[in-house]
Amino acid sequence: MAREHFTFCHTLRVRWAEVDKQGIVFNGNYFLYFDVAINEYWRAIGINYPDGIVKVFGTDLYTVKATAEYHSSAEFDDILDIHGRTARLGRSSMQFLLEIWRGDTHLVSGELIYVNAEPATKKSAPLPEPLRQKIIGFERVQPESGPANS
Repeated sequence: MAREHFTFCHTLRVRWAEVDKQGIVFNGNYFLYFDVAINEYWRAIGINYPDGIVKVFGTDLYTVKATAEYHSSAEFDDILDIHGRTARLGRSSMQFLLEIWRGDTHLVSGELIYVNAEPATKKSAPLPEPLRQKIIGFERVQPESGPANS
């Protein structure tokens, strides 16, 4: 995917504790980077997660799929750009696509799929319309419709 398809980007620096004995970022830490970027994405669209979803809408988003493809490695002190976008909005699910770059080097591609559900029952619930509208209003490339599973 082209970087210009991503409206959102969050920059962070690799910390010493995130590298392994090989001197590269431990693979599981890229999911932490995805999580940081998605929390910043919520802020960028005007949602204070979790309060802005849980307290306001009475539902929450649960991860049902998380994947990563590793193309190259980051090292201590690298500056990383984490690009994220909502690529698909279903009735109760949403798909985020993420890419991590160091300068012009594409390091990691990721996909996270969330299902909106009621916290007490864990049963799926429709995505709140105000949330859907904030996402649609923010994204440069409009999310596709339909189930967020690939």
